[in-house]
Amino acid sequence: MEIPLDFATLKLIWWGLLGVLLIGFALTDGYDLGVATLLPFVARKDEERRLVINSIGPMWEGHQVWFILGGGAIFAAWPIVYAVSFSGFYIAMFLVLSALILRPVGFKYRSKRPEARWRSSWDRALFIGGAVPALIFGVAVGNAILGVPFRLDDTLRMTYEGGLVSGLLALLNPFGLLAGLLSVTMLVTHGAGWLTIKLETGIVRDRAGRIGSVTALVSFALFAAGGVWLYFGIDGYRIAGAIDPGMMPNPLRKSVVTETGAWFSNYQANPWMLIAPALGLAGSVIAFMGLRAKSALSMAGSALAITGIIVSVGVSMFPFILPSSIDPKASLTVWDSSSSHLTLFVMLICTVIFIPLILFYTAWVYKVLWGRVTTAEASGADGQHAY
Repeated sequence: MEIPLDFATLKLIWWGLLGVLLIGFALTDGYDLGVATLLPFVARKDEERRLVINSIGPMWEGHQVWFILGGGAIFAAWPIVYAVSFSGFYIAMFLVLSALILRPVGFKYRSKRPEARWRSSWDRALFIGGAVPALIFGVAVGNAILGVPFRLDDTLRMTYEGGLVSGLLALLNPFGLLAGLLSVTMLVTHGAGWLTIKLETGIVRDRAGRIGSVTALVSFALFAAGGVWLYFGIDGYRIAGAIDPGMMPNPLRKSVVTETGAWFSNYQANPWMLIAPALGLAGSVIAFMGLRAKSALSMAGSALAITGIIVSVGVSMFPFILPSSIDPKASLTVWDSSSSHLTLFVMLICTVIFIPLILFYTAWVYKVLWGRVTTAEASGADGQHAY
C-alpha cells in the first residue's frame, strides 16, 4: 500500500494532534475540575452548592471523551511513550484515576439523602475529584520537562529507576510542584470564568469572580516564574548532530546533550514561537479583567491562557516528548518513538472522521443546554433534574 504522506510528516501531524487533544481536554474538562476545586470556597450553603454542581452536572461526562482520546492517541501513535509514562507515573496515574472515580459517584449520590453530613461528605469527594487531578497533571508535566528516570536496553526494554513510593516523592520536587500549582490555578481560573457566565447573578457568582481574579494573577506569576527558572536554572535537552525525521522508531540511534537554557533553543531559532508564551501571559490578564467585570471575557481569557501554556510546553520541548534524566540518549522524541508509517496513516483517517463528529456533538450539547443555571433549577423546584 502506497501511503500519500511521508513518515516524517505523519509524525509531525500526530505530534500536533496530541497537542490538540490535550488542549481539548483542558478547555472542556478543565473547567469541570476548576469548578469542583472551587466548590467549598464559593458555595457555603447546600442551596449554593447545588447551584455550582448543576452548572457542570449535565456536561462533565461528555468531556471525558477528550481524556480517553488523549490516552488512546498516545497508545496508538507513541507506544513507547505510553509504556514509559504509564509505568513511570504509575502511582500518580492511580491517584488521578481514583480521584476521578469520585466524581460520578459524587454526582450520582449527593442528593439521594437530605442529611447535611451525607451531602458534605460527597462535596468533599467532588472537591478531591477536581483538585487532585488538576495538581497531578501539572506535576507530571513539570517532571516530563525535567526528565524521567528511565533507561532502555539494546532490545528497547524499559527500566524505571524510581520506586513506587520513592518515585512519587521524587515527583514532588520544587519545579514539579510549581507546575502543579500553575495547573491548579489556571484551571480554577477557567472554572471561575465558567461560573461567571453560567450562574444567575448572586453571591456565588461574585465569590467566583473574586477568587478567579486572584488565581488569574497567580497563574501569570507562576508561568512567568517557571519560564525564568527554566532559562537560568534547569538543564534542557538538545539532540547533538543530525537526526533523520523519517527514521524507523529506535530512540537509541541519537546523541543527546543537556545544558542550561536548552529548552529555549526553539524560540531562538524561530522567534515567532514566542507567540505561545505571550498568549499564556496575555490570556491570564484578559481572564483577570473579565472576572473583575463578570463578563464572558473571563472564559475567553482563561481558554487563551490554557492554550498558550500548553503550546509553550510543546514547542519548548520539541522534538522531545519524554526525556530521560539518567540516560539522555534514551529520551523519547517525535522522530524515534512513534508507531509504524501505516499505523499512523490509518489512525489519521480515523481521527479525521471522528474528531469533527465529536466537535459537532459537543457544540450541539452546549447549544441545547445553554443558559444560566437558576436557584429554582438547582433545587428541582421547576421540575428539572437536579444534582
